[in-house]
Amino acid sequence: MYYNNQDIRLEEMPIPKIGFGELLVRVEACGICGSDVMEWYRVKRAPLVLGHEIAGEIVKVGEGVERYKNGQRITASHHVPCNTCHYCLTGHHTVCETLRRTNFDPGGFAEYVRLPAINVDRGVYPLPDSVSFEEGTFTEPLACVLRGQRIAQMQPSLSVLVIGSGITGLLHIQLARAMGASKIVATDVNEYRLKAALKFGADATFYASEDIPRRVREVNDGMLADRVIVCTSASSAIIQALKSVERGGTVLFFAPTEQGITIPLSLNELFWRNEVTLTSSYAGSPSDHVAALKLIRSHTINVKEMITHKLGLADTGLGFQLVANPKDSIKVIIEPQK
Repeated sequence: MYYNNQDIRLEEMPIPKIGFGELLVRVEACGICGSDVMEWYRVKRAPLVLGHEIAGEIVKVGEGVERYKNGQRITASHHVPCNTCHYCLTGHHTVCETLRRTNFDPGGFAEYVRLPAINVDRGVYPLPDSVSFEEGTFTEPLACVLRGQRIAQMQPSLSVLVIGSGITGLLHIQLARAMGASKIVATDVNEYRLKAALKFGADATFYASEDIPRRVREVNDGMLADRVIVCTSASSAIIQALKSVERGGTVLFFAPTEQGITIPLSLNELFWRNEVTLTSSYAGSPSDHVAALKLIRSHTINVKEMITHKLGLADTGLGFQLVANPKDSIKVIIEPQK
């Protein structure tokens, strides 16, 4: 039960009761997302059970469910779209009002979760035998990354700068490499994560405190980056991104900032003269989840080696600290059954 980042309590709750069209899932693994530790965003709804990057086994099938059975290994989406509104029909599933209202009951940091009928209908993905529960938890975050790079119109032969080499930054690096990027540069404030960025596909890494536009030019044939992906909420990173994007390039704001953050923009320099595109991305659509699971199954994206910590439910508080104050951690997974 989440009260704040420093107050995570182990509490007893009844096992959720399921109804028509619903599933009861025993959670075997649930990843801690960076958004879980965004205290300014989460604490106003506390106390609540967080956790949305789940993988587990179906233990009870509600009346009317025909596609799934007891014992089946799955991962699932906590947010699902209606597929019929203006936003869904124009390809913007992740701003659908239904998607924003849907969720698990209670949350992935629990032994059992109830999947509402709408989630069962359009947000359950069977895990192949070759994909572990731990690997399955990456389906949702990788789906978000897939959608982000699609919106940024990632293409082969483009140069990429990833600002922030946490879990999402590393997934962006791997996907950009799989997409045929010509050069990938990554930054961070943490040496451990800079080494991880090299391991997972970056060509060069630099501390965020350096003159990043100059450093990018040094390793990219004198040019800035065609695509800049901002995976940190630091205001300085946003300014850095705007200075590091090549003419005709795109900046993808992938990580949210705290509320009230504003930045100055030179409309003439960025847009009129240099044709720079600024865009953002939130969540992933059902098709992104399907594609993400295929990339995980094929090992095109190496998620297994990104896991640095696996903890039991009673140690979820420690997990939150590892994610909120990262030093030598990348992906922290909670295993409620252990």
